[in-house]
Order: sequence, then C-alpha cells, then structure tokens
Amino acid sequence: MTETNPAAARPDSAKTKVFLEEADIPTHWYNIVADLPTPPAPHLHPGTKEPMSAEDMTAIFPLQLIEQEMSTDRWIEIPEAVQEIYRLWRPSPLHRARRLEQALGTTARIYYKYEGESPVGSHKTNSAVPQAYFNKLAGKTRLTTETGAGQWGAALAFATQVFGLTCEIFQVRNTYENKPYRSLLMRTFGAQVQPSPSMNTEVGRQLNERFPGTTGSLGMAISEAVELAVADPEASYALGSVLNHVALHQTVIGQEAIRQFAGFGESMPDHLFACAGGGSNLAGIAFPFLRENLEGRASVDVVACEPAAAPSLTQGEFRYDFGDASGMTPLLKMYTLGNDFVPDPVHAGGLRYHGMAPLVSHCYHEGLLRAVAVKQREAFEAGVLFARAEGIVPASESTHAIAGALRQARQAAEDGTSPVILIGVSGSGQLDLPAYAEFLSGDMLDT
Repeated sequence: MTETNPAAARPDSAKTKVFLEEADIPTHWYNIVADLPTPPAPHLHPGTKEPMSAEDMTAIFPLQLIEQEMSTDRWIEIPEAVQEIYRLWRPSPLHRARRLEQALGTTARIYYKYEGESPVGSHKTNSAVPQAYFNKLAGKTRLTTETGAGQWGAALAFATQVFGLTCEIFQVRNTYENKPYRSLLMRTFGAQVQPSPSMNTEVGRQLNERFPGTTGSLGMAISEAVELAVADPEASYALGSVLNHVALHQTVIGQEAIRQFAGFGESMPDHLFACAGGGSNLAGIAFPFLRENLEGRASVDVVACEPAAAPSLTQGEFRYDFGDASGMTPLLKMYTLGNDFVPDPVHAGGLRYHGMAPLVSHCYHEGLLRAVAVKQREAFEAGVLFARAEGIVPASESTHAIAGALRQARQAAEDGTSPVILIGVSGSGQLDLPAYAEFLSGDMLDT
C-alpha cells in the first residue's frame, strides 16, 4: 500500500526522471469504492434488472475477479505471482518534461507518468496479467476478448502465454485493417485474431446484416467475445477497461506516481490529465490521487480527456446501459452515448467506446473530476510536439491527455502562474505511425 509523503520540499531543479526500486512496486491495489462519499450504483442483471449477484457473473468471470468487482475493501493484495510478472516493467518512470516546457514557453512544471515500457507498450498489461492469473487458478484454459487499437489485445495475448492459456481476440474492424502491426503483435504472442464484426459468431452475423459495411465498434467486439465465452465452460471473457476490477488493477500507476512526486521535491500536482475511453487508464493514475483529495491531503484537479468522436462524459447521459452492442452484458450505471452508437473511425481506437466506466462515471457525476473533449487534429498536434520535445512518440489515445495538458500549460503562461501538471502517457505510439503519417500529410479528418 502506498501512502503520501507529506514532505513538500522545493522542486528539484536538476532531476529529469524519478525511478523506484522493484521493492517499491505496490503490494496492494487501491479500491476507491471504500472512500467514495456515496456508493456507486450496482450492476443490474440484463434479464431481471435486479442487482447482479456473484453467481450471476460466473458464466464469464472467475470467482476471484467477481469478488474484486463487488468488493468494498480499500486494499486488495496483489498475488506474488502477479508481482513477479509486474517486475518486468514496473515501476514505470515519472519524467519531468523540461524540453516540452521550453517548447511551450510555459511557466508550468510538467510531469508525465509513462506506461510505454511494458512488454506490449501500454498500461494494459497491468490488468491483463492478473486477469490471466486468476483465470488460470480457476481452471480456465481459454480467454476471449475484444480490442480497439490493439493494446489490450496484445496485453492479454502476452499474459495468456505467460500462464499457459489460449486467447481469441475480436479486433474492431477499422483498426484491424488500418493497424496491421497490432494484430501481428497479438499473433506473435500466440493469440487468434479476427476483425469484428465477424461472420464467425451469431451476433457478428446479425451486426453485419444490421450495419452493412460497418467499421465496427468496441461494443460489437465485446458482444462477439462474450458469446464465445458463454458457450464454452473452459473459457472466460476478459475485459480491458470499464469494469471495477480492471480499474482496480490499474491503480499501481497512481500509487507509484505519488511516491515519485516526493522524489522530485513536489507534494501533489495541481492538475492531472489522462485520456479516457472506457476509463481504465484514467482510473489507474487518478484514483489514488482522488483518495488524497477525499482525505483532505490534496486538491488535485483531475481531467478526463476524451475524443470528440466518442464524448460519453461531456455529451452522454448518466443512466443504465449495456456495455456491448447486443445487450449481452450486465446493465451498468454510466455516462453513455447508447450501446448502438458507432463512433467515427478515428485513430484513437482504444477510446472509441460508447460508455464510460461506472466508477469513473460516478466520480464525474459527484464532481470529483471534470472532462474535456479533444478533436483528432488537436490531439495529434500535441502528440507531435511532445515527441519532438521529449523523444517519445505517444500512443494515439495518450495524445488526447497531452492536448488537454497543453491547454492548461498555455493558459498558465498567459496568467503568469506556475501550476504543477501531471500527464498520464498510457503507451507508446510506435505502432501508430500510420496515423501520424496521415496527420503529417495534412489528410487527417478533424473529427
């Protein structure tokens, strides 16, 4: 468990990055449910519309993950077998973006937590590894899942081969066709990958008939993956975002960042920016900081940066909705654009989702965080500036967080203030270079 270091010294003017030791990897995941002023709404059974029981979820999840999904405990221990795999890339570094500050001419101090050093280049492995582990313990031999940009699919493909499981992945058709190296990475780790909607599931055939020529959506891919899992007693479904247990696993990010800020001689950031599609990345870095806010030790302004093409927080309704396109999942209380919403085929495939994680939605509804929508060109303009200044090409999804932070940094220069800004850079964009090529050529649509 990570506690805040209250010592707030003068910011270190020399350090560029702060690393932690392997021994500093969090030993517990943080569950924000324990500290919320009002409890979040329960998930509902899609048939009865009554609160879901643990037994209701056993068709697609192992018991250990169901217990995490429904837990109100503040801290949940990370098994040693999971910590062992985490050590391949955790703790991840916290950087001071000095060259970016200079390029902007800002008076702000900018930091970023970089998750691109994981085996597949994103934060997604933080949840893929424990999900594969708990399914292995439950005796499952096969996992099915969906993926948008391919980062979650690659993470689960990696995790399943670590624990000796097979993996079948439905990738949103738009990104399957436009980002071939993502699916190649999944196949390298041994997964089977097919574009969604496919003709290999009943729901896929129905969706193709209903939406001829569709570019697909995460909701559609979820439906296909769930269908296969429900039909096979040896299989489980694994989700890369949205649900409580996925957000829980990602909180290693924020816990590390809190300790690393002390290493820079900072106490807390004034503003925290993270991209938000399904919500796991935002939750992972932000929930530990929200705990500091809730306990009166900080007042961090948490900002969810979502794509203008799928603006669930800024334009959606807060209500119960299905997590997939065909109504096969539990009903979730969340900000949603409707489970039949098909976003424009923007390059940030990991953010093209119709709803937002129930816990993130609850926090937004309660005023614990705010949200902004970012168009595609502004996002990639920010990504290119960041790459040229910091030497890291950020994932398409991460560029939205960077764009939100740049707005704040430029405002600080105008105001003459010196806020501390933290950016969650959720992954590497090395496999997103075709998207950068489209932006650099001037052909990118501003959706």
